[in-house]
Amino acid sequence: MDRCNMKRSRGFTLVELLVVMVIVGLLAALVGPKLFPKLGKGKQSAAKAQIALLGQALDQMRLDAGRYPTAQEGLSALVAKPGGEENWEGPYLTKGLPNDPWGKSYVYQCPGAHGEYDLYSYGRDGVQGGEGEDKDVTNWE
Repeated sequence: MDRCNMKRSRGFTLVELLVVMVIVGLLAALVGPKLFPKLGKGKQSAAKAQIALLGQALDQMRLDAGRYPTAQEGLSALVAKPGGEENWEGPYLTKGLPNDPWGKSYVYQCPGAHGEYDLYSYGRDGVQGGEGEDKDVTNWE
């Protein structure tokens, strides 16, 4: 091999790097929009699963204490003993009280409008109602 060929084989040219960057950008533009809606559905599913687990913890507290936490006690009664509650056998959540997948607290009401208690997340937008990822996730639907 002569010196001229050795210099050419040492690295990539600017044109080659630009071509690769354009190809990667095109792939991201084509694939990205198809993946992002699935991310929102995943968060909705995670919220449903967390609400189901919180419901099981609430039911376990009811079995032990004979009642659900009051609205004033809230979901924190699942991890810390409410004042004056002698039959509390918790904590009922081993990893603490989770936030919803969007980082907001779950809403708990007892008595609830749809059952003995209502437990829900307002979704990504944090306000009642909505469509898609903004849709509320509840324990009664």
